[in-house]
Amino acid sequence: MKHFLKRCSLICILLLTFVLPVRAETSYSSFYITISDALMNTKQGNGEKAEAAIDRFTKEWESVESSETKEKEAVDKALQKVQKATNKDERIAALKELSTALRTLEEKENPIDETAQREEFARKITPALEQFENALATGDLEQIEAAYNTFNTKWNQNERPVRDLSTAMYGEIETQMAFIRMSIASETADITTIQEQYATLKQKIEDFIAGKETVQAVEGDYSLETLVQYIEEAIKHIGEKNYADAAASIQQFIIIWPQVEQEVSTRNGSLYTKIESDMPIIASSLMKSNVDAEHITQNLKQVKTEIELLKADTNYSFWDSAMILLREGLEALLIIVALAAFLKKSGQQAMEKWIYIGALLGVVCSIVAAVLMSTVLNSATVDSNREVLEGYIGLAAAAMMIGVGVWLHNKTSVGSWNRYISNQMNQAISTGSVVSMAAVSFLSVFREGAETIVFYIGILPKMEMSQFWLGIAMALAILAATAVVLMKMSGKIPVHKFFIVATIFIYLLAFKIIGGSMHTLQLQGRLDTTVVDGLPVLSTVGFYPTFETIIGQAVLILLILATIIYKRFIKHNAVMVRKPK
Repeated sequence: MKHFLKRCSLICILLLTFVLPVRAETSYSSFYITISDALMNTKQGNGEKAEAAIDRFTKEWESVESSETKEKEAVDKALQKVQKATNKDERIAALKELSTALRTLEEKENPIDETAQREEFARKITPALEQFENALATGDLEQIEAAYNTFNTKWNQNERPVRDLSTAMYGEIETQMAFIRMSIASETADITTIQEQYATLKQKIEDFIAGKETVQAVEGDYSLETLVQYIEEAIKHIGEKNYADAAASIQQFIIIWPQVEQEVSTRNGSLYTKIESDMPIIASSLMKSNVDAEHITQNLKQVKTEIELLKADTNYSFWDSAMILLREGLEALLIIVALAAFLKKSGQQAMEKWIYIGALLGVVCSIVAAVLMSTVLNSATVDSNREVLEGYIGLAAAAMMIGVGVWLHNKTSVGSWNRYISNQMNQAISTGSVVSMAAVSFLSVFREGAETIVFYIGILPKMEMSQFWLGIAMALAILAATAVVLMKMSGKIPVHKFFIVATIFIYLLAFKIIGGSMHTLQLQGRLDTTVVDGLPVLSTVGFYPTFETIIGQAVLILLILATIIYKRFIKHNAVMVRKPK
């Protein structure tokens, strides 16, 4: 226990040393992601998730300061409109206004010369464009494809000014490029068609460079769900061997893709690249005389599942919040009541008050540690990597829960629990020191408090604050009632029953956190994503159909089984030893 306290203190000191002296420049990237979350969930009708994203934006925005007061006020007003929106359409419009206001603030703080940006884009893209045009003049399909790939690479490297300055022009250029890729990959590539498509592409690029808005943005309420619907349509048509309609569905996917792509690129860069490169090829393959329906269907299902993984997000309810505090709080209560009962039995009632003093200090230190950890996680230093950090902390919380579960499992017998309490108290009583007595209860409570903090940090980013506080309130009410009962029951506490139930719930929550945390790291590109076909996305229980998350949760299940088998083995050996020979 003493070692545990020292390690926790050392970790807090190191974190403060690392974080507090550093002040990084304000980054708005996380705010755009939060706006995207709110937009996506609003479009899909997930009001609670959208409100949670808005609350997250509001909380983080409170710490932002800017010398550009006019633009900052515009963001504040737009945020107020978002908060006051009473229906879906109002919220979508307000969120778009908020995004625009935030972009304006960012541009004001980091002024750019639009003309210079367009000229710089022209300087970088023109050589590749000319190379593609020269290849088209040869009529050689291999040269054309090689030149297109070179142009595509250059475009991907330099597309941002187009996307930032004109969403409509960006979408039109992306669509024309996809159509060219489809034509190149077709069974009987028509050079004339490709040249016509190239002429349109070239004109749109030249219009952008000249500052002309010659197209309008694609109108419509599009989201990730729209992409899924077009894929499902295509799969249905393929199943009916209606390949022309399937190709038309994929073409519609390609047309609206620029309006939705940012929701993908901010969460899963590899999926973004895959869609950009593969969907035109799939559309072209559907128009060939010999269609490999099985292969195309498998590819479309995989893309669909990966998009659904972006839509799915592990969310925790008030019950998860309550369960953590109940488990940790009840264990702390059991320990304190058992320590007090032990003192009465040993005739040391005079030292009982030090048990409660130590417990109170443990609660206070736990609250201080929670504030420090909150400061660390909300600092500018970790802002840009917040979701990655949340993923790793979630896995750390799950690992601790597994350890707690094993510890609880080992205490499910009355004998094991009594030996644990006796060992703790005998060490303190042997010294006769009130400090030692208080330290026993302090360390018991602070250990539970430290575990609670880590557990909550692991789930709080995926939980609405109303659900969090409702769970806390419910747990505190139950703990208060339980404390009264425990004090009256004293030595008649059914410890083993509590530990059995608590162990089950802890393992279930660990399963959910492992899935949710690994999913977060996959979306951030820190873990590979290997989709397992045919399995559903069950975000409510933290199950995602990827090889990596399934392996992580399978390891948990194996550890649980190993713990059960080991305990039965130990119990069997103990019985054999006690049997008379």
